[in-house]
Amino acid sequence: MKKIAIVTIGGGSGQFVLLSGLRPSPRFRITSVVSMVDSGGSTGRLRGEFGILPPGDLLKCVLALSPHQELARTILLKRFTKDRRLRGHNAGNMLITMLSRYTGSFTSGVQALGEILDVKGRIFPVTTDKATLVAELTDGRRIYGEQAIDVPESGPRAKIRSVFLVPHHANQVKVFPPVLTAIAKAQLIVLGPGDLFTSILPNLIVPGVTEALKAAQAPIYYVLNLMTKYAETHRFKARDFVIELEKVMGRRLDGVVYNTAVPDRDFKKAYAQQKADLVRVDQTDGWWQDRHLMAADLLDTTGGVLRHDARKLAAVIEAIASDLAS
Repeated sequence: MKKIAIVTIGGGSGQFVLLSGLRPSPRFRITSVVSMVDSGGSTGRLRGEFGILPPGDLLKCVLALSPHQELARTILLKRFTKDRRLRGHNAGNMLITMLSRYTGSFTSGVQALGEILDVKGRIFPVTTDKATLVAELTDGRRIYGEQAIDVPESGPRAKIRSVFLVPHHANQVKVFPPVLTAIAKAQLIVLGPGDLFTSILPNLIVPGVTEALKAAQAPIYYVLNLMTKYAETHRFKARDFVIELEKVMGRRLDGVVYNTAVPDRDFKKAYAQQKADLVRVDQTDGWWQDRHLMAADLLDTTGGVLRHDARKLAAVIEAIASDLAS
């Protein structure tokens, strides 16, 4: 079977789920492009203390693409609890930090961990430049840092108008060159799933990425979120997610993958308390007519949390790949 070069673009738990589903398939040659703006928790502290790029989202991708995922997660996600300086850090983030120092660069450190864990595929940071994510709200205010954007202060907040990057040590953030090569050679590109303004768009606003996507020969599909999120996409309809993406990309998506399953009443009630709503697509709406819609039950409710089911999502992506190959 001839492998299809697939590029996934995102960050956070969404990339972990997608890559976990894709990894067992013999059909794909995987490249994951990951945002570099995470500023919370252990990752944020390591950025401040050691001046490295945020390792957290890259670590999730490494674990997702490793055949030793369960054992590696047990070891590398374990957090230190006793030592004051290490308290709250997980072993994986610390290991990437150590390997980055030992190998001489952050990307080499991530590659080294990938080799240790026999990772299937390539994982690239979208940039190796340090930057802060900034959200501009519709009332003119600006929110600095991914964590502050993602977790709002108590009380209502104006909607996000746009996001941009403020570089720490240069006039402009530069894209990591292998990312552009991967996009140019891709046969299928998948955006998401993940938080729109803090996981997906931070990749696209790095100069050079949207230009590469506009020039790409591969079709671009977007995995629509299951739920809205109060801090970012409160009261968004399905088309609003797509509108924001296409506005930044400067081109139309070729297709959208979305969930059709409805969680039970208890889940709805719990998420309603977080002001989160189920994202639905009305296929009869003519607005969608120029985009290939892939609908399926993608829901996983394991552990009392709504998330995409890795195997179900991978099956849909495989179906898209089969259509491309036929």
